[in-house]
Amino acid sequence: MINLVKLSREKFQPILLKPTYFLGDLGVSLTLVGTILIVEDSPSELELMSHYLKESGYNVIKATGAKEALEKALLQKPDAIVTDVVMPGMSGFELCRSLKKNPATQKVPIVICSSKNLEIDRLWAMKQGADVYVTKPYTREQLLRAIKSVVF
Repeated sequence: MINLVKLSREKFQPILLKPTYFLGDLGVSLTLVGTILIVEDSPSELELMSHYLKESGYNVIKATGAKEALEKALLQKPDAIVTDVVMPGMSGFELCRSLKKNPATQKVPIVICSSKNLEIDRLWAMKQGADVYVTKPYTREQLLRAIKSVVF
């Protein structure tokens, strides 16, 4: 917090300000509300999610695969992880299992964001340790609602 004093005609008034970040020419300021690790192998999906989250005040860490995500989760300790399911190498389900087995990451909430939209996929994701399941295509509001439900 920063204490500032505002000069008015009558008297000085203390003002408390939170650290804010300004988004260029948009004239918008926002306060960071958490750090989210996005795991997505599609560059366009990765950028879209990143844009939605940054625009809403989140700090974003990007990973293009599950193995990279495991390393980044351990080093950077995100507040939540959003992951795709179908990825080369290790799947999002395998990533969930690995994160939940590791004491350093087992409490990090996981949001699955996948085009797999069958009920069995949702159930399997929850069994692997996911906290929320969002199907693609999703809206900005759906993604943010999912994240807000697990990041306090």
